[in-house]
Amino acid sequence: MPALEMAQETGKLIAWRKKEGDSVIKGEPLFEVETDKTVVEVEALASGILAGITSYEGAIVPVGVTIAWIVAPGERPPATPTTPAASARATTAQSRPPTAAAPASEQSSTQAVQISPKARRLARERGVDLNKVRGTGPDGTITGDDVLAAVQLQTTFAKSDAPVPARTGALSSVARLMAERTTQSWTTVPHFFLARDVDAGALIEARKKSAPEVEKDRGVSPSLSDFLVALTAKVLEKHPIMNSSWTGDAVRLNPEVNVSLAIAVGDGVVAAVIPRANVVSLGEISALRASLAERALAGRLHPSDVAGGTFTISNLGMYKVDSFTAIVTPPQAATLAVGAITDRVVPIDGKPDIRPMMTLTLSTDHRVADGARAALFLNDLVEAIREPPKWLR
Repeated sequence: MPALEMAQETGKLIAWRKKEGDSVIKGEPLFEVETDKTVVEVEALASGILAGITSYEGAIVPVGVTIAWIVAPGERPPATPTTPAASARATTAQSRPPTAAAPASEQSSTQAVQISPKARRLARERGVDLNKVRGTGPDGTITGDDVLAAVQLQTTFAKSDAPVPARTGALSSVARLMAERTTQSWTTVPHFFLARDVDAGALIEARKKSAPEVEKDRGVSPSLSDFLVALTAKVLEKHPIMNSSWTGDAVRLNPEVNVSLAIAVGDGVVAAVIPRANVVSLGEISALRASLAERALAGRLHPSDVAGGTFTISNLGMYKVDSFTAIVTPPQAATLAVGAITDRVVPIDGKPDIRPMMTLTLSTDHRVADGARAALFLNDLVEAIREPPKWLR
């Protein structure tokens, strides 16, 4: 079990991409692990044959414990697992989800049959009772195909006039993790919220002027989110308290400004990190943001892509949302929620005018910063959006 984060002690095994006896090529996806931030794909560190798997879906395994071996063709994994591997098996037994509320006799019969990780996942997602599935794999192992065949059989023989039972869709790993983390944050972090409207005319103009140069240099057109990342990072330099973290009993000032950008993926959200956003160029931010978004949508983010964020930006402007409040991502101090840019009638020098306006809502952890400090940060951010060239020189 690899260490994917600095303070990580355990990892939750979500799925194997290969099964026992499969050939493995160095660098190809091997299994998925859930961290405190997201679900990441772990690549094989060597080529060979996957053997001696000791941990399965749902296992919470200590970092450094052996969960499988990659051996040479014809080679066998150690016959007697080491003490850490035995510990992993014990953890697996405790964390592996039970098979519904089946009688003890049925549970024992299910445990006696070999079940592939994919079959367990499909059975859980499709509501299939594994006690009623006949395995066609080696030594009677129940495979994913066996579960899908059972689903098809149930569908074929279902009566058209039968009442449709209420069903609950299974959450994906990312959606479930997001639900857990947001619940934890909302119930433990003392939030407060500040909102400001800002004229985005200068921001739009700055994007138009810089787009040709950035696109020529980096092959990607800068988005308004890229500008917001760059400007927010510059303002965070001036207000380090808003770039700090709550450690449980103290406030830690972070040495780097690493801006997390919320990205919608399937039925969840991941926060990909733009490291050192205060010192890299706008073009570098645009190129990295485009790469992160592409990998996030493909489910191929690396652990380093989601680690080390010190401040989060969530932009729902592209969804035509005028304004919203976001939940703070612990241990970060704050999250900025960005609404859509819309034409509004506003007073300019005492006269009504139509301007492209945008609403910013800052969510802050009150343990880290008070209202006055958060307000000063938001005031400077508004000024930066009004004069982007001044802050991005």
